[in-house]
Amino acid sequence: MPKKDTYKTFADLKGKRIGMENGTTHQKYLQDKHPEVKTVAYDSYQNAIIDLKNGRIDGVFGDTAVVNEWLKTNPQLGPATEKVTDPQYFGTGLGIAVRPDNKALLEKLNNALTAIKADGTYQKISDQWFPQ
Repeated sequence: MPKKDTYKTFADLKGKRIGMENGTTHQKYLQDKHPEVKTVAYDSYQNAIIDLKNGRIDGVFGDTAVVNEWLKTNPQLGPATEKVTDPQYFGTGLGIAVRPDNKALLEKLNNALTAIKADGTYQKISDQWFPQ
């Protein structure tokens, strides 16, 4: 959202035009949970950001990591509303897919994750790339 605008809840976005990538869980979430928000679907987040910067939409709804990068590189933009974590739409986190028959790779990945969680590296990475 433009920094000059202050929206703290989805109720504040009633009637606002919010862009998101077409076919994403973000689009489904807004359509299902917040029909008062006018959703505008885009073929890419980059096109949504262009329209936001040019005043054709009021905001963009996307993944936390992606949004955090937009905010770093677009100082005229700011966050809006609370972080959305509805597990029905967004699950409980990110994962790594491994072929079912590749037990050795799965074991290596699990061991590496255990090690970086134990030494604090995992938390440092999380704090850097997924700030709250």
